[in-house]
Amino acid sequence: GAFGAHALRPHLNAHQQASWQTATIYHLVHSAALLITTTLPIAPSAALTTSAWSFATGITLFSGSIYGLCLTKEGHPSRKILGPATPLGGLAFIAGWVALAVAQRRGAPRLR
Repeated sequence: GAFGAHALRPHLNAHQQASWQTATIYHLVHSAALLITTTLPIAPSAALTTSAWSFATGITLFSGSIYGLCLTKEGHPSRKILGPATPLGGLAFIAGWVALAVAQRRGAPRLR
């Protein structure tokens, strides 16, 4: 976003800027997906709830860990936690999309 593009630019190298951009895009897309899960015209279900929580968890772990990695210096102890959190966030995103598909399939109106 604008913060990464302007305020952080002097403090991030090219790789960190690209990583920040990736985190921002995934954050935006999955925030929209989270909003959609709360407004779908289908009956609430465990799959829909799982989808929403998975998207929120994915945003926190995936995007949050990348933001943290960009903002911490090499060798900082928190990097040992942030690095492994990124792929776990990716798995949460996948789980969210699968759960959303299941919720839609189960809650979709049947055509006669």
